[in-house]
Amino acid sequence: MLGTGTPNADPERSGPAVAVIAGGRAYLVDAGPGLVRRAAAAARAGEDALDPPSLDIVFLTHLHSDHTVGLADLIFTPWVLGRESPLRVFGPPGTVAMTGHLHMAYEQDVRIRIDGLEPANTTGHEIVAKDVEPGVVFEDANVRVIAFEVAHGSWEHAFGYRFESADRTIVISGDTRPTDAIVDACDGCDLLVHEVYSAEALRGRPVVWQRYHSSFHTSTVELADLAARAKPRALLLYHQLYWGKTDDDLVAGMRAAGWTGPLASAHDLGVY
Repeated sequence: MLGTGTPNADPERSGPAVAVIAGGRAYLVDAGPGLVRRAAAAARAGEDALDPPSLDIVFLTHLHSDHTVGLADLIFTPWVLGRESPLRVFGPPGTVAMTGHLHMAYEQDVRIRIDGLEPANTTGHEIVAKDVEPGVVFEDANVRVIAFEVAHGSWEHAFGYRFESADRTIVISGDTRPTDAIVDACDGCDLLVHEVYSAEALRGRPVVWQRYHSSFHTSTVELADLAARAKPRALLLYHQLYWGKTDDDLVAGMRAAGWTGPLASAHDLGVY
């Protein structure tokens, strides 16, 4: 887990970014702020697949800024550090446009690095982006990746992703209110990584924010019900909204709401 954060500027939690490691390769989901430096920290701790020059593929759940602010970092920093392959980016409609605009924004940087004294390669800054639809969006020798639509408030398109490998299935919710699409995508998966907010703490929020969060996100009470139907072998909370609560409080809230299976609240650089 590279980043578990939200738009709140918590220095202990970088923006949302999940790394699925399979066959010695890293497959990223979302590009929140701080992504590349978190990856470098994980590589320093022994996870070679997250060495920044190796980062060359990412799946975006949706285009909210907290999930994409780190995208320019992911495009250019690994290239500066030696990546030679283009970055592959898969995401909802608008992904191709976003990545194209980012590349244009840094065209002077690219020109100076290629045409100046720095011995930069001419390929690692390139982007191969694709606006995807629900269904199989990627497959190689290590993983099969399936996108499915989730319900994230007024976003027309927001995705979760199901990763299938030879021995494990992982489902990542992205940002969503409770939806049966998660139940169908998991259906007994090995690990469900799901966003969450404290149902108890929501009651202390202003009414306008209560209305927003109930439309865009999933409470501890709602997630306990959803997980009981999805039946994951383990449940991992991320993109947590605390509002004064703690990880232990979120876990306690899930238990009180009836989830009895394996459960953890993720933290940055945690391995699960």
